[in-house]
Amino acid sequence: MYETGEIGGWLRERLPGLAYEHGVPGVVVAVDAGGELVQEAAGVLSTGTGVEATVDSVFQIGSITKVLTATLVVRLAGEGKVDLDAPVGEYLPGFRAGFPEVTVRQLLCHTAGFEGDVFTDTGKGDECLARYVDLLAAVPQIFKPGEMFSYNNAGFCVLGRIAEVVHGRPFDACLRDHLFTPLGMTHAANDPYEAILHRAAVGHVGGRPSPIWAMARSNAPAGSMLAMTARDLLAFARMHLADPSLRAMLEPQVTLPDIEWGTAWGLGWALNDLPGGLVFGHDGNTIGQSAILRVDPGRDVTLAILTNGGNPKPLMREITGRVLELPREPVPNPAARVNPGRQAGTYLSATSRTTVTGDEQGRLWLERVPLGIAAEIGDQPFRTELAGWRDDVLLPVEPGHGPVAFLGDDGTGKALYLHTGRADVRAAGRTGA
Repeated sequence: MYETGEIGGWLRERLPGLAYEHGVPGVVVAVDAGGELVQEAAGVLSTGTGVEATVDSVFQIGSITKVLTATLVVRLAGEGKVDLDAPVGEYLPGFRAGFPEVTVRQLLCHTAGFEGDVFTDTGKGDECLARYVDLLAAVPQIFKPGEMFSYNNAGFCVLGRIAEVVHGRPFDACLRDHLFTPLGMTHAANDPYEAILHRAAVGHVGGRPSPIWAMARSNAPAGSMLAMTARDLLAFARMHLADPSLRAMLEPQVTLPDIEWGTAWGLGWALNDLPGGLVFGHDGNTIGQSAILRVDPGRDVTLAILTNGGNPKPLMREITGRVLELPREPVPNPAARVNPGRQAGTYLSATSRTTVTGDEQGRLWLERVPLGIAAEIGDQPFRTELAGWRDDVLLPVEPGHGPVAFLGDDGTGKALYLHTGRADVRAAGRTGA
């Protein structure tokens, strides 16, 4: 039997110190086990104001929004209004991104293959998503649809536009009508104007409150604005345990590279097939705010952690390890070796340039420089040695960074992609749309 009282006591005692240790200004944790809810908060919503974080505070959930977007579309499929295997152009006749055969399903499981980190601001009006989808005609195609998984923000903006067209309502109204109101999510805010009505967290970048609270509305279906309490986020998650019509979202669609993101991706959810059973969830990161959502259906436990800056990853890992008994952070394998001849090179995406180089001692080094919107919102360059772990998957020696997979072949024996969730392509291998 799952002991929520024990977890609640541990959180009350440990959470303030854990936040302090990792420089996290404010954090809220909610755990629901079989309908029994435990919530704890620590720290402040902004170091500039000193306003205390409480369990009623709203934090941005970032890309966890994608699961809500996916839920809208999968429900439309269940109602016979959307065919997941139909080309996107069937619902958006003007859609021109990537190959014309890109399907709704491929958008849902991040296999569409076109450049996904497009954050162009197309305005604040209700037509912003339509404008955003139109400009995707200019983005490059990285690989053929269905070939592999590569995290795609733009694809979920397209899905949000499909929901708008089929429902005949703006995306934020779709969320409120079909999710927030039916689920009693009273502390869910679609934008800053709604968030300000609650105790709203401010993201922190470089230890200071960010001067920008949210990204563009045109990226809302991918996670640019949505904020809510941890409690409301769990209400959404528990719907997925109770609603049989959403079970298809937990069916594996594509196997993931071995990068600690899970074992497969479903229709919106990251799926992790562990020795103790399936755990599914999603992470979210936006300007100075990070969140995670985890669901363990075998034990009927859901967990949400919301933070507003600092170094939240070790905090989240300790809490998920305690609450869900998830595996600890991977460590280098002395028997595994780096392969500079295959792995060295420069890899590009819309938001980063990553250079991998070997030295005279046979060691491998990675240097990543943020580009575009990533640089604008405060992402910092970093350099780290890469250590062997599993075959073509290496571990950064510096803490705070996940595994790096080298995939494919450019025709000369060199890796074509550097994969950390997104497939960054070797500089000589980028193609047009």
